[in-house]
Amino acid sequence: MGTPAERKALLFFSAVLLLGTATKVYRASESSGAVGPAARAALESQIKAADSAKKAGRKSKRAGKGKAPPVRPGPVDMDVASADEIESLRHIGPALARRIVADRDSFGPFGSREELLRVKGIGPSMVARLDSAVTFSLLPRPKNTVIPRRSELPKAPRKPHRRDTSS
Repeated sequence: MGTPAERKALLFFSAVLLLGTATKVYRASESSGAVGPAARAALESQIKAADSAKKAGRKSKRAGKGKAPPVRPGPVDMDVASADEIESLRHIGPALARRIVADRDSFGPFGSREELLRVKGIGPSMVARLDSAVTFSLLPRPKNTVIPRRSELPKAPRKPHRRDTSS
């Protein structure tokens, strides 16, 4: 069956489990009595408050369907705008706004709508939709010239190798 120490540990855990169960049963039987009138009144008022909040929330959603989105004061400057300002544009969520800011921080300002295409998730149709809502105030960073691989560089002409014949 096991060593005497293992038997003692098993007996101890069984006793703790039995006492815990007995305590739960005792508390459940003790509190099974009727709830007092003060507690019942407090519960009823909480239920009414929750129901009225649900009804008010439903009405505001229905009323909000016909409303136009809030009007921004002007176009968003993509070269200096924060992620929150970029996110306020239609069709741009928080993840895309963060990618736009990260790209601008890494590679410099956009400067034009065409440069906005370098951000993953923005294609020609997205640029067309954003056309009137965005502006660019800074000059784009000049494109890096591609340095050819060493194997692609033109090779220098080889000089003929002279053999030393003076011996």
